[in-house]
Amino acid sequence: MAEMGKIKTFKTFQHGRMLAIGCVALGVLAVSGCATPPEDPEAMAEFQRINDPLEPTNRYIFGVNQLLDFMVLGPVADTYRTVVPEEGQKRVSNVLNNMGEPLTAVNTLLQGRAEDTGVTLARFVINSTIGLAGIFDVATEFGLEEKRADFGQTLYTFGFEEPGPYLVMPVFGPSNPRDAVGFGVDSFMDPTGLAFSTNGLEAVNYGRAGGSGVSQRAEVHDQLDSLRRTSIDFYAQLRSISRQRRQAQLSGERTPDFEYDIYSSD
Repeated sequence: MAEMGKIKTFKTFQHGRMLAIGCVALGVLAVSGCATPPEDPEAMAEFQRINDPLEPTNRYIFGVNQLLDFMVLGPVADTYRTVVPEEGQKRVSNVLNNMGEPLTAVNTLLQGRAEDTGVTLARFVINSTIGLAGIFDVATEFGLEEKRADFGQTLYTFGFEEPGPYLVMPVFGPSNPRDAVGFGVDSFMDPTGLAFSTNGLEAVNYGRAGGSGVSQRAEVHDQLDSLRRTSIDFYAQLRSISRQRRQAQLSGERTPDFEYDIYSSD
């Protein structure tokens, strides 16, 4: 009976994720609108360079995301920054990062990065034990630097180098068709999430998702507010930043600390 319960929980978890991703996709399609390509050759070249044919729709969704940030995520992150000391915020970030190590290991393995896979698994074991469930990043002190990998990057290594047009997803923010698919696959195959769900700990997954959003928003609070105040076109500025950051990730470069997923996942 217990085993049947675990299977049922697993299926419910998978169906819930599929429904959530499907709803996001349907939401985008429901309000889709395309920018009209210009007739002037120079303007057309710029239009193709920007590669944002869904700009009217993207700007609308971006505006909704901004409203959600203003009303919910921003204030929660501000409160978190005020209540939780900086050292405590670092510990929370460490725990959340440690939970993501198994998924990173899966993607580095798929990408043929055997050495990085070994490092990532070693980090997870060390930080989960000596580091007290990841509260302390002992592995980095041992010289095992954190690696980054996701399924969008895996698709890139498989030959899907062209990401497709710029796309702003509800809640999740800037992306593109390749990375949106990658995000969905990562959601399904995340070993940590699957382990929690099959053991009746769905609440931990919800807390992890919420905690990640708040923690990441808090980390870039000052940079994001400064960019919003100084940008002539906040949407276009974030579009440029997110693309540059993503290209750096795909090139294997270390990216800046400006890593607010709702805006910077492209």
